[in-house]
Amino acid sequence: MTNDQEWLVTNGIGSYASGTVRGALGRGYHGLLIAALKPPLQRTLLLTKLDEIAITQTTSYPLYSNYWADGTRETEVDQHLEKFLLEGTIPVWFFRLGESLLEKRIWMQPEANTTYIQYSLIEASEPLKLSLKALVNYRDHHSRTVGGNWQMQVAPINYGVCITAAPGAIPFYLYCNCPQTTIYLKQIWYYGFQLAQERERGLYDLDDNFHAATFEISLAPGESATFVASCDPNPSAERVPHPSLDAKAQLEIRRAYEQELIEIFWRQNPSIIHLPPENLKSLKQLVLAADQFIVKRPIPHNPAGKTIIAGYHWFTDWGRDTMISLPGLTLSTGRPEIARSILLTFAQYVSQGMLPNRFPDDGAPLNEGDYNTVDATLWFFEAIRAYYQATEDHQFLAEILPILTDIIHWHLRGTRYNIHLDPEDGLIYAGVEGKQLTWMDAKVGDWVVTPRIGKPIEISALWYNALLTLSQFAQKLQKPFKEYEEMAQLTLKGFQRFWNAELGYCFDVLDSPTGNDPSLRPNQIFAVSLPQSPLSALQQKSVVDTCQKALLTPYGLRSLAATDPNYKGFYRGDQLERDGAYHQGIVWGWLIGAFVMAYLRVYGDQTRAYQFLEPMIAHLETAGLGTISEIFEGNKPFSPKGCIAQAWSVAEVLRSWLLIKG
Repeated sequence: MTNDQEWLVTNGIGSYASGTVRGALGRGYHGLLIAALKPPLQRTLLLTKLDEIAITQTTSYPLYSNYWADGTRETEVDQHLEKFLLEGTIPVWFFRLGESLLEKRIWMQPEANTTYIQYSLIEASEPLKLSLKALVNYRDHHSRTVGGNWQMQVAPINYGVCITAAPGAIPFYLYCNCPQTTIYLKQIWYYGFQLAQERERGLYDLDDNFHAATFEISLAPGESATFVASCDPNPSAERVPHPSLDAKAQLEIRRAYEQELIEIFWRQNPSIIHLPPENLKSLKQLVLAADQFIVKRPIPHNPAGKTIIAGYHWFTDWGRDTMISLPGLTLSTGRPEIARSILLTFAQYVSQGMLPNRFPDDGAPLNEGDYNTVDATLWFFEAIRAYYQATEDHQFLAEILPILTDIIHWHLRGTRYNIHLDPEDGLIYAGVEGKQLTWMDAKVGDWVVTPRIGKPIEISALWYNALLTLSQFAQKLQKPFKEYEEMAQLTLKGFQRFWNAELGYCFDVLDSPTGNDPSLRPNQIFAVSLPQSPLSALQQKSVVDTCQKALLTPYGLRSLAATDPNYKGFYRGDQLERDGAYHQGIVWGWLIGAFVMAYLRVYGDQTRAYQFLEPMIAHLETAGLGTISEIFEGNKPFSPKGCIAQAWSVAEVLRSWLLIKG
């Protein structure tokens, strides 16, 4: 474990806390309270960090790290950090301070914009003083702050301070449950925190933070003190300790919440209890990681609506990512009621036969541009199929069937962005100049890196499965179904156009403006991994063998074969360079699930299929601790990049692992 590895805690409404093991800020997304002020949106950095100094009678021990714009590095924490671990999702540090051992842990209150930082003096022969310098901010988590001739208002309250960043800003609160606490108001700007990961991404890498106050806490051996950052206004009005100051009770709430997730998972998957202890440990970690992406999204017709955050730190809820992730995050973990809520939430926003690609980050109404996806709607069918298979929820099926039927008919007559069924071959055509409609959606300015205009292979594979799914649903409800079977037969016949007999694998796109695209990409794997394959057994085997030979890495499939002249094996530089490589060779972790399912279909070798997952399972301890990254570089050593925690990466590893073992 290295001290630049990152940790993440969440609260189920879109808020999070995250940082490095060392404690230095590496991203603009690092902070101890990034609160979703309009859940799950308007995520705002409030408490950036605490610079801690532990003081004994003879020695001071700095327990923080800072990197500055002038190149100066404060990294004294390295010599005092004895151990770091995850307790569930809770990061825990152990600092050796002479003869003393100080424990620190961080967690968030479920469904509340409240973060707890607890310090426990678990070994000591004398009392210890902690000086906590509270550095705060008030900005969108994507942006940066430039300090200067403006001050935040810092007012004392019982047990802490209330901070109002500017007129109209939502106040937030810092307080401590230790009676032996002295608070000094400071109101000083600290300039030029250097954010190394942002510099690596070619983004502005400096940020300023405001020193609001310093809390000095006295700890006797065996005692604990908890620092709290919250948007809860109650502590300012109470003259007795507020319930949120009962850190022991709040920690038990968090532990009980996570334990319940694990117990639900065991009940759903009783057959895995025989697995080796190290496997069970990894499965538990995946279950907890899965929960971090599930958040509330209230909508007018469903105040208890749920959605899925696509990735931390910078993504919100995307339709495509949600539907791909849903089976692994909810059904595999034994939480079908959440799957149902998510499906109904998104069903409310189906428009012209299309699911929205994303909800705007600022909470603005959906518009035409938010529907720029050809595949999210078809993954919607697959998510519903998986949900019904797990639950046989006939009431839900009856409610959703008219929406699914309407989607099919919109594709028949044509919808946005020239998305329509070609009646000649039964394949789906999609695309207009300047729009990116498939999951390979990188765009820089007016440049669409992989436009894939025409008939992308995974879209028609999904369409074929959607038709057969709808036919089965209609039969369950005793509704007409022959039309869908006939359409599926036309698609099955037309799908043979994708087969490139000369190369022994499938074209990626048919009928593009430049003809049929023979680029060797992973999208053909879905024609094997989805429940119904439109390829022959020999074709399926050839696709799997080709992907294994040319695209498979320890962490997923490359988005383009390394032999292609457009291949980019590294993900570095500014946005133009990074997005130019995003789907041109970079490895995507979520694709490992489809590959494993396809491999099982062709070879039936469970032992070998599981071996493909082992590097991803080991990855739980290498980058974003306890979770799985979005992407990896296509060249060795396959360095993790992008988001440290990606919903569909976690979902597909968990789903395919359970299918292998089940």
